[in-house]
Amino acid sequence: MPYEAIRVDIDATTRVATVTLNRPDKLNSFTRAMHDELSAALDEVEASGARALVLTGAGRGFCAGQDLADLDFTPGAMTDLGDLIDKHFNPLIRRLQALPLPVIAAVNGTAAGAGANLALACDLVLAARSASFIQAFVKIGLVPDSGGTWFLPQRVGMARALGLAITGDKLSAEKAESWGSSGKWSTTPNCRQRLASSPHSSRNSPRARSRPSSRPCDRAQRKHSSSNSI
Repeated sequence: MPYEAIRVDIDATTRVATVTLNRPDKLNSFTRAMHDELSAALDEVEASGARALVLTGAGRGFCAGQDLADLDFTPGAMTDLGDLIDKHFNPLIRRLQALPLPVIAAVNGTAAGAGANLALACDLVLAARSASFIQAFVKIGLVPDSGGTWFLPQRVGMARALGLAITGDKLSAEKAESWGSSGKWSTTPNCRQRLASSPHSSRNSPRARSRPSSRPCDRAQRKHSSSNSI
């Protein structure tokens, strides 16, 4: 299918697929149409026999989460955020976790809200030194969704995860690397230069044998989609 909000490139030589969120003027924030395109792109990547997937964002940011302009705030007809999470964000996170290939998040600039948790759902977070991660949900009265209450404690520990969720403070890439478990976080001056070599080794890693069970993540997603319902 033709894509407008994303770009898909599958290198025939390396068999590394790159999916780029491509709404740079909106910091690559999600719309429902973008969700549909990304779902189709993941189908394309899996069917291609790609050995690794790189997920990144165009422009100066990785992903700012949900584009609020795509929602309806009309009194009496407001978008049900819990329904939005159940239909779009949770299936996306579960799909990434179920892919039979390594998934690398190449984070350039800001990853906020569901965008931060999208990165955390990947096997490896490769972040530019200018990158930052923000659990921005508290700023609009929500709890972290899109698997954040599961992935964030796994990466940085429960106490630090709770602090980030309650305050909505920005987590720099270098601090994330120092907090994260070995092999999960990596900072680099230039993501694109680093990716020129790193996926070639990552594509040989049998992901399915090393991935932990996603059941606790599924339970967290069900709990917090209901918490964020309007």
